[in-house]
Amino acid sequence: MINQILIDHRERNIEIIKELEKSQIPIKITNLNSADFIISNIGIERKTKSDFLNSIIDKRIITQIKGLKESFVKSLLIIEGKENIYSIRDFHPNSIRGMISSIVLDSNIPIIYTESPRDTAGFLKTIYNRFNSTKTEISLVNKKQFITSEKQQEFIIQSLPGIGPSLSKSLLRNFKSIKNIVNADEKDLMNINKIGKIKAKNIKNILNTIYKEDL
Repeated sequence: MINQILIDHRERNIEIIKELEKSQIPIKITNLNSADFIISNIGIERKTKSDFLNSIIDKRIITQIKGLKESFVKSLLIIEGKENIYSIRDFHPNSIRGMISSIVLDSNIPIIYTESPRDTAGFLKTIYNRFNSTKTEISLVNKKQFITSEKQQEFIIQSLPGIGPSLSKSLLRNFKSIKNIVNADEKDLMNINKIGKIKAKNIKNILNTIYKEDL
């Protein structure tokens, strides 16, 4: 079970928040680096159709998808709006299709289409309730993907904050085992390319945090 939905303080659509509160879903407004919403260990990015197109143009979507992939075990992208996405602006349909295909197939991030903020809130509520259902226990891990012990090691390291496929391999290549990574101090972690002080600190924080089961 989970206690609340985390919402980024920059999420501007107050209707979503009001709908969740109306449904008595506990929420917490906070500073989120790589998502608009977090439910358990699922990072959720929300975009209106217009914003989605703009993010393709300025390439924000590439950075945001990478952030989701590296920060969460599972991620979702919500694209919101009733408009025909191909008629909003002068934008070649193949560019839109190409980006959507890349997100789903290359980044393995599902896309959910909603009609309105109220509909978006409904999906968030459904996901929250599934985690808190006494009948349904959702595993964050697809155990069928563990073909080799090496892949399983990589997956475990990728669950650390800010660690994607490339960095997980670099860490394992350098430290040789998960145990050695866990025992490494921040300075040792910072010897790995693309791991700075903040990322190293976040890794050590999550490794040293006492587990408190959601009741």
